[in-house]
Amino acid sequence: MHPPPLHGHPMYGHPGQGPGGIRQDLTFLVKSRKRRDPVKLVPFIVVALVAVLTADVLLLAQPPQGEPDGAGAAHPTPRQTLLAERRPRKQTTTPVRTVKPVAPLRKLHKPNLFVLTRKPFTEAQLRKVGRLRGVRALELADAASITLDGKRVQTLAVDPSTFRAYTPKVTASSDPLWQNVAAGDVAVSFVLGNDGGLSLHRQVRGPAGTMRIGAYATTGFGAVDAVVSKEVGRTLGLPRDNALIVSAPAADTAALRSRILKVLPKGTQVASVNPVLPQPQQQTARNWPAGSFMTVEQVHVALRAAASKLGRPYVWGAEGPNTFDCSGLVQWAFAQAGVRMPRVTHQQWVTGPQVPLSQAQPGDLIFWRSDPTNPDYISHVAIYWGNGQMIQAPRTGDVVKISKVYTKNLAGVVRVSPIAASRVR
Repeated sequence: MHPPPLHGHPMYGHPGQGPGGIRQDLTFLVKSRKRRDPVKLVPFIVVALVAVLTADVLLLAQPPQGEPDGAGAAHPTPRQTLLAERRPRKQTTTPVRTVKPVAPLRKLHKPNLFVLTRKPFTEAQLRKVGRLRGVRALELADAASITLDGKRVQTLAVDPSTFRAYTPKVTASSDPLWQNVAAGDVAVSFVLGNDGGLSLHRQVRGPAGTMRIGAYATTGFGAVDAVVSKEVGRTLGLPRDNALIVSAPAADTAALRSRILKVLPKGTQVASVNPVLPQPQQQTARNWPAGSFMTVEQVHVALRAAASKLGRPYVWGAEGPNTFDCSGLVQWAFAQAGVRMPRVTHQQWVTGPQVPLSQAQPGDLIFWRSDPTNPDYISHVAIYWGNGQMIQAPRTGDVVKISKVYTKNLAGVVRVSPIAASRVR
């Protein structure tokens, strides 16, 4: 399969060119070998972006009939699918904004690295990255933290026509879904929607007025919990072209990360996407070297720390010391024992070897895959307490508590290695 050219977005005014003269078609930057086929910026917590890029952006229910469509539509009605259904357009005599149809899907690209810079990417910088060995495709995005319904939400503004190619096939193939994003909806992660209380079709406060939650969009970037179109990103004040998605499926991700850091300015942050367990972590816990795991005293300190927060409220995105989400509780409690844990569930999933639930010990981490928009996504974590019980921060409206371990949607149990945890990037 040969990659098609990535088409320019109409918001740029000149086809094929982005702000500052950067072409939206970035294929010309990638070195060819065998015809193979960039509000106020709040610093992105890129360390929390080491997770699987799956971007399953699914509409789970049809919007209520008669709801106003502020964007309108001048394109043919897309075919209805189980993934997404177009928003009904309310008849109106006032002019509506014309939304250009999203370009059809052609070739999928597997994303491997997420790069964030302090300033917009220049064409020269993009050319340097594109010529690195192993790079197959590049995709620019706008990245920042915005306030959504009173919550600080890490957000990506993307071109739906090109970004869709970096998502799984079932999601990428949904024309209605991406047309809705292009029409002005915000797609939020399932965790933010379900656990954080941002239900589908709800109107929420944003930096530039109300926004409609039109989809659940588990991007898989870990900390990224909202996706909008680039046009919407402009109205929200997101910085332009400060994020870059790199597809290099045949390259050594760690080595390529180092090379990218060398060719880009100081302060650039690069996070690995689609992390693969190092070889030792694919072995059983018995095969790990002595001293790989937490000491008995460290486990006791972490458990006592977590228990000291019983009754504290769950708050999406909270890291303590008075409110927590599920992975925030894990990170805080283990920090009290001197163990540096990564921030989000997908990162915590790779902090040690997996062990059978029947062999779980106090201090082990238990993980679940409960996201219907992406069955492979690690969406919840708890700390094993012992005797079939766990301590967890469940969801909005609940509190930190000890409860019985349940096995529905169980992903597995991980025995934490402080050394492995400290190396997660």
